[in-house]
Amino acid sequence: MDILLVASAFNSLSQRVYAELTDHGHHVDVVLAAHGPDAVRAAVTGTNPELVIAPMLKTALPEDVWREHPCLIVHPGPPGDRGPSSLDWAIADQAPEWGVTVLQAEAAMDAGDIWAAVPFPTAPVGKSDLYRNEASDAAVTAVLLAVRRYAEGSFKPLPQSDPSIGVVRRGFLRQERRRVDWENDSTATVLRKLRGADSQPGVLDELHGRELFLHGGHPEDQLRGRPGELLATRAGAVCRATRDGAVWIPELRPRKNSGDPAPFKRPAASVLGPTGLPEAAVPLELPPDRSTWTDIRYRQRGEVGFVSFSFPGGAMSTDHCRRLLAAYRHALSRPTPVLVLGCARDFFSNGIHLNAIEASEDPAAESWANLNAMDDLVEAVLRTTDRLVVAALGGNAAAGGVMLALAADEVWCRTGAVLNPHYRRMGLYGSEFWTYSLSRRTGTGTAGRLTTEALPVSAATAHGLGLVDRLVPAPAGEFTTEVDLMAAALADAPDLGRRIDAKASARARDEAVRPLADHRRAELARMHDIFFDPAAPYHALRSAFVRKLPGACARPLTQAPAPLTGGTR
Repeated sequence: MDILLVASAFNSLSQRVYAELTDHGHHVDVVLAAHGPDAVRAAVTGTNPELVIAPMLKTALPEDVWREHPCLIVHPGPPGDRGPSSLDWAIADQAPEWGVTVLQAEAAMDAGDIWAAVPFPTAPVGKSDLYRNEASDAAVTAVLLAVRRYAEGSFKPLPQSDPSIGVVRRGFLRQERRRVDWENDSTATVLRKLRGADSQPGVLDELHGRELFLHGGHPEDQLRGRPGELLATRAGAVCRATRDGAVWIPELRPRKNSGDPAPFKRPAASVLGPTGLPEAAVPLELPPDRSTWTDIRYRQRGEVGFVSFSFPGGAMSTDHCRRLLAAYRHALSRPTPVLVLGCARDFFSNGIHLNAIEASEDPAAESWANLNAMDDLVEAVLRTTDRLVVAALGGNAAAGGVMLALAADEVWCRTGAVLNPHYRRMGLYGSEFWTYSLSRRTGTGTAGRLTTEALPVSAATAHGLGLVDRLVPAPAGEFTTEVDLMAAALADAPDLGRRIDAKASARARDEAVRPLADHRRAELARMHDIFFDPAAPYHALRSAFVRKLPGACARPLTQAPAPLTGGTR
């Protein structure tokens, strides 16, 4: 079937719907609603789709489009739910279960006939994590069901006037409801408010005389202070006291029109600047009785070491990379024949930290520092020859994050993840040894196609291409447990020693053909030319992406990617 996706941005859900529909044999095009109604009309005219699907839409479809073409809207709420802040209300009201509904487009928002509805549990995580995982799983199931029903032609969609459906109209969840009352709100209430707005829109508050949005929240078990008081920093986050405890807030965002030249999310401590707060460090191996936040951890179970990490949005700054490399080296000091890198739910990695780069005094120099720190980490994984390394992807990965995973001996991926093994849409040539790792897995022809087409691929497609070795068909909340079992079985495998020996021999052979240092040198030369060329498209694309300018988060797939400075791959 010819299908046109209309999305306000080509975000995680839009990418997954695109990839899954493509896997099912449909021909899929994408147009961004952010380019305006005329762009949507032109895409409909140009592609003449059999079906239009809107997986993520913040504005209404043009009336002439939905009247003349079958259009289905994906709404992140159960049947009868109406309004723009559906997931926000689910978290605020502590709903144990929520749902995704696929509706026929009509004049009233979220009021069309129902083609499919799939429930999902509301895990106790941030809204963006819930959206990318449990909600995304339900949405894909609902979309595929609706498309099949449409294709069969015999299904009669359920009107929302049906007495079995209770209509609930909810407006925007505004800042007045989100605001934290530090004197009176319990830690549980504060965490719920923070998690319900972790990605967007954040919770508006005041710190050090500045209006700032708070993004993300995690409990702290020991630090205490006056309600609202900042207590400490840790790995860029800040700890703030509640009336009965404390919470960690990883990111802050200055309010627009506040005069701040960087009004976008970034590590909280960097937004606040010098505060004199102590750095409340914790060991990589937390004692079992601790319940506190840290973005990198090490644990050991039998013959398996686990380096887990979770960075907001999957972005890895220079500091993130350096600390993760230190944790990786710590893991190498332990005599475990199997080492698992990753294994947390949600994002694995999206590569270098564009927000931190954009906010720096010298974005070109910070880009260079960040990329070299990322390369150091990837090279350490590639040069590990005394054990098997597994990259466990509980969620999406892109650009250098994919290449970090491919540096491992095996890649295990949750079936709901989406991979973007390319850099081109940010105007970059790429590094992280992609010219070695990608080709050795897929062959040079497929590697070239993946990097030039610059399209997302599902976990299943990645498995078929050789990017992923094992698919993990587990819900997001069970991924870590499943990886633990798989890793234990790998450590007990009778041929483990032989595989480790063969790995060391293969690395020596590859080094003799073309040293890793040569791959790194060639890639970095291309990237240096881009970073330090003020006219390179990367700088404008980065700034637009970070500042969320209309249409900047993605470009329609029917348009060619931005040209690369210095030629193409």
